[in-house]
Amino acid sequence: MAVTLPEAVLAQYERFSLYNSPYPAHDGGCAIDLYPGTLADGRTTAAPSPVAGTVRETRTVRAPPKPYAPDHDYLILLEPAASSPLAGRTVRILHVEPAVAAGDRVARGDSLGRLVRAGFFAPWVDNHLHVGVREPDQNPYRASGSLPLELGVSVRPLEWDGTGRVRSAGDTYAVLDAPVHPNPGAEFVGVGADGGGVIDGGLPHYDGGGLLERGESLEADDPAETVVSLNGDRLGVATGRTIAWDDLTVTANGEPITGVSLFCARDGAFGAKLICPDRRFEVGTDVRVRVRSSDER
Repeated sequence: MAVTLPEAVLAQYERFSLYNSPYPAHDGGCAIDLYPGTLADGRTTAAPSPVAGTVRETRTVRAPPKPYAPDHDYLILLEPAASSPLAGRTVRILHVEPAVAAGDRVARGDSLGRLVRAGFFAPWVDNHLHVGVREPDQNPYRASGSLPLELGVSVRPLEWDGTGRVRSAGDTYAVLDAPVHPNPGAEFVGVGADGGGVIDGGLPHYDGGGLLERGESLEADDPAETVVSLNGDRLGVATGRTIAWDDLTVTANGEPITGVSLFCARDGAFGAKLICPDRRFEVGTDVRVRVRSSDER
């Protein structure tokens, strides 16, 4: 049975994604990454709790070894308050060094601790809380097994013609100034697919993505398959809301890059994020992004 995350939960964060991850915990949109944003000097913000409740347990867990990150992470288990829409379930949170302990009560929005980076992160991924929801009789420690999540907030699809100017850049990524958020702070937006819906995921550097705002229940017995395209370029096939990418190559100004990171955002700095650890784009560079079948190259 799917669990709906209400607007009051999601509105605490600048961005979120159900599918933009390589880890099985996100398969089918069974986990969500919540991005509070960063301060002007680049320091991470606190980690606002998605729900009110009582801390059941905190523990240190192993993370994949990476040269740029610790080999450990942290798990926080919350029992939502009776007044919470998630009451009776267990909320599972990763990527936060806890400043709370078992038995502590927290209100929605209270900081659970400090956002951290671990080996679960690719170098281009921003700091975030990884959140899953489970029934009380489910094992809370296994990486996979959380319930599918539905969004209690609308996400507005934006047209994007694949062009933009680099607004900011790092060693492994570049963020474009397009598409432009029409109403920052007031609503969530994302890159729209040609036939409707919002594309969510790492295209194509993760195995698949999601097509949000399809208007179909996750519990449909026979979810329809839909070909998903962007600017006339076929991306893959969605079964329900989950997209299996075709064998694709993304290019920027005609040269291959790793991919494009797509997510939902309500902040004014929203724009397509190019994943390009092997290329450098200077701020102010005009870029045209295209997606092609790998067979065409």
